Amino acid sequence: MTEDTARWSWHELADALAAGLGDAAAAVELEQAVRGLDARSELELHPVLHAGLRAAGYGVHPEQRFPMERGKRRRSEGVRCDMVVTPGGVALEPEESQLGLFAPRQTMAICDALWIEVKAVAQFNEQRPNRAYATALQRPVWKDVEKLAGDPQILHAAVLLILFTVDAVTADHDLGVWAGRASLLGLPLWSRLQRSLPIGDRLGNKLCTLALFPIERALS
Repeated sequence: MTEDTARWSWHELADALAAGLGDAAAAVELEQAVRGLDARSELELHPVLHAGLRAAGYGVHPEQRFPMERGKRRRSEGVRCDMVVTPGGVALEPEESQLGLFAPRQTMAICDALWIEVKAVAQFNEQRPNRAYATALQRPVWKDVEKLAGDPQILHAAVLLILFTVDAVTADHDLGVWAGRASLLGLPLWSRLQRSLPIGDRLGNKLCTLALFPIERALS
């Protein structure tokens, strides 16, 4: 695309991601499944998020190498981002030129796409408090912010936190503490966009809260 940048609506993105989680939570209850969303691994939640975004008309490109890593010879090498999003289902600019029938007619440059890292953490795990809950919300996510903000070819980025907690008070408190500490570390984050939905109580978690933190440096 020749436009300078895509105009991202963070509210619409948050709504689409929450809709994907909501649909999956409703399916769990309809099936009366033993495992709820809060028992799924982070990778198992990725397709749920992809479905929500695609239903809203976005293109989703999972596990893309960071732009700074794209010069490495082997495709298996290099650090990858959880997902890259494009508007209108547009294809992402490939790492190597494609010819003929395999070349998409329209692509978006990697600098115009939206890069998102995801972290999902549950307060309760197997009917007991998750001792790694607080730790998982700190250094791993802060490193994700630094990776996204540190790549000069990424202009649009965000981190997505998904919390499974007993109630909204806990989620709001923990997200507030996390954002405060991130600010003290000087991480370039904008204010979060937050969505919540109830989930069936199987492990002690009754609420799923989604918090999308746009990265400020990437948007400047």
